[in-house]
Amino acid sequence: MSDYDFYDVDELEKIAVNLFYGWGYNFYRLENQLRTDDLTVRAKVGWLLGLARASIEAAECAYRRERLPAPTREKPRPEASAVAGAQVLERLSKEIGSLEGQIRAQPAPESDRMTQRYRHEATTLQHLRDCDMGLAARAEMLRAMLDQKDGAWMIEKSAEIQAGLKSIETALRDRQMALLV
Repeated sequence: MSDYDFYDVDELEKIAVNLFYGWGYNFYRLENQLRTDDLTVRAKVGWLLGLARASIEAAECAYRRERLPAPTREKPRPEASAVAGAQVLERLSKEIGSLEGQIRAQPAPESDRMTQRYRHEATTLQHLRDCDMGLAARAEMLRAMLDQKDGAWMIEKSAEIQAGLKSIETALRDRQMALLV
């Protein structure tokens, strides 16, 4: 009989578990599921913020077309208020893009023995999940707020939009602090 029994379930399980631990990964652990969920949720939050940014950029484009016509001899310069409005929309778009990049670049706790020695990884990841839920809800609220709105409305409500962005920044800082504790 052969030394290699490819149908011995117990022996195959031992080999597989040994390989997984050797690779530093066991996909059956709760921590790995939470880490994967964290990556997925942050990608979706980035997607929601991308939709919000696209709404602002579309509104800005339409606003510029309507309010900033090509110069003529009679009117060589655009109205200052129209330029200021376009700059408000541009600034909002950049701020959302910056937040989106920060959220996508956020780390998750490493899966190594040193991290496991000093921190209970599952607890940290569960706390991160709670932070990510707040980020996702805020990003969806911002996206819904900006959906199908025109540039003039966004300029008028820019203080509320800024408050939403500050809320997302605060949730992001809370998430960063969870990794430092």
